[in-house]
Amino acid sequence: MRARVSWTLVLAAFLALPPFQRDRVEEMGFGKIFRIERMRVDPALTQALRSRWDSEASAFAFPWGHMIPSLEDVSRITGLRVYGRAVSGYTYPCYHDLAERLLNLPVERRSSLVPRIALQESLGLYEAGKNAGENEDEYLARLARVSRRELASEPGPQADLDLRRFLVLFLGRLLFATRGDAVHCRFLPLLENLGEVGGYAWGAAFLAHQFDGLSVSERQTSTSGFYPFLQVWAYLHLPVLGRGELTRPGLVPIARRWDSRRDTRHLADQLERLQEAIDSYSYLDVVWQPYLGEGDEGQPWLA
Repeated sequence: MRARVSWTLVLAAFLALPPFQRDRVEEMGFGKIFRIERMRVDPALTQALRSRWDSEASAFAFPWGHMIPSLEDVSRITGLRVYGRAVSGYTYPCYHDLAERLLNLPVERRSSLVPRIALQESLGLYEAGKNAGENEDEYLARLARVSRRELASEPGPQADLDLRRFLVLFLGRLLFATRGDAVHCRFLPLLENLGEVGGYAWGAAFLAHQFDGLSVSERQTSTSGFYPFLQVWAYLHLPVLGRGELTRPGLVPIARRWDSRRDTRHLADQLERLQEAIDSYSYLDVVWQPYLGEGDEGQPWLA
């Protein structure tokens, strides 16, 4: 599934970065998200949740009432920073000159999109396809090994170029992914000064992006973006649905603790059963405050 492929590619690029670059990513507040295990995609759960989304209220409309993913959910589940400067600014009709200067990558005139293949190849991810008989760990290790050969090993202008390319891939193909193959350049102006990237409230922007994505037609079946967030949100608040498995208790961010239970039934059958389970879900089994007793250790962005 595309969501799983995007997650693996971005994680491989992160693992390929030399230690000083990973330290910079950590200082920007993105390090914790890369400690999360590669979770199995649960499209049935995502679609069941989307079918309950009330766009006017910006909330899930369940039989027992409305529920809204919060900034605390984002911080606890993903480890992203939820306060700081707003992720906002002008959206330009053309990013050609900016992409050429900050990424050294081609963007057509009158375009805001950088080709995904060119972006991946700039990070050494030339052969992103999975080889026959290759398991997930072998696939990830191969991608990271090949990518590492192309990246600058010392600080300098080339290392800054590598980091911006990685951040555009991470933001455009994972955290704020949209439908389509190309990657939008709208975050590029915020990446010009790499020393300021960590001051933005990326978690708050991520939540707004989730709300926007949920408002898309429920007939959309593809899963894109950072899918573990909504899955883990459902595991915590609606545990009786039984879609998640707590395999690593105590880790932070909380998404590291969970995996998706394997369900071999057809997607349509899973979705029908999930919707029936939500309809009959007892409000007494809803967990409204899943973080009671949860400490702040390892959660630097909680306010």
